[in-house]
Amino acid sequence: MRTMWTFVLALSIFLPAAARDPLAQRIGHSDPTKYTPLKAVHGGPGELDGMFILDGHALDTNLQFLHRAILQPKSGAGEHFHNTAEELFVIFDGEAQFTIDGRTSVLKGPAGALCRAGHSHAIYNATDKPVQWLNINVSQVKGSGDAFNLNDPRVDVQLDAIPQFITMRLDRQLLHAGEGKIQQRRVFDSSVFLTPWSYVDHVLLPPGTATAPRPHRELAQVYYVMNGNGKVTVSSMGTAAETASIKPGDAIPINLGDTSSFENTENQPLEFLVIGISRDMAHKLDAADMLPFSR
Repeated sequence: MRTMWTFVLALSIFLPAAARDPLAQRIGHSDPTKYTPLKAVHGGPGELDGMFILDGHALDTNLQFLHRAILQPKSGAGEHFHNTAEELFVIFDGEAQFTIDGRTSVLKGPAGALCRAGHSHAIYNATDKPVQWLNINVSQVKGSGDAFNLNDPRVDVQLDAIPQFITMRLDRQLLHAGEGKIQQRRVFDSSVFLTPWSYVDHVLLPPGTATAPRPHRELAQVYYVMNGNGKVTVSSMGTAAETASIKPGDAIPINLGDTSSFENTENQPLEFLVIGISRDMAHKLDAADMLPFSR
């Protein structure tokens, strides 16, 4: 089954890019009915059930993939290295044991840990309940991916009370005012990344709010819908604007040259995890006014 994982990853990175599809078809959808069971992922224990919701063709910049999965009880991805890419492991509920460079701590969702390029990492669900998981991978060179397994499942290991690595918590209480009534926070800035990955943001659109159209010149983005329902409108290079509905588990790619806006169409908050990836290292952005919806 490890061979299947490697094969699917290779396909997601190296297949030739297709012509631009309509907006509704470009949006990645998490669909548990289509999740594939994967065992012994990077030499890890148990089983992950998941799917790639975006691959390397989704953005012009160096996104490798977004992989949405369920960490089954007593299951995880074993310790491994990526020397030309970095990953962010995110859990949306429950708790999991995160390992970076052989040090392990428990994080409670919604939370995550960043593994920078050239460092080892793993994740393990030691509980008796499934955990909802998202894996984001960005490369130093577009289309260049690697993995070196340590064949260590990281089961029954010593735990540090304080994580000895870069972590995040997606806490609504930490959000602050952005454009209008929108709430947002820069979770990670460009200083923590070794790739053209520029930032990770947490954004909340209250009911009845919408954003002004915003152009994307040197920075591409992915908006992953954590909670709520709404609409996204995207135009590109003078083409007619397209609008599509979005829901929890959707991943919306916003490419270089796109202009985008979002609207909350329900009576509950529309909550995003936002990934910003610059055109290249020379255009890596880290300024307060580059928050998605700055005033």
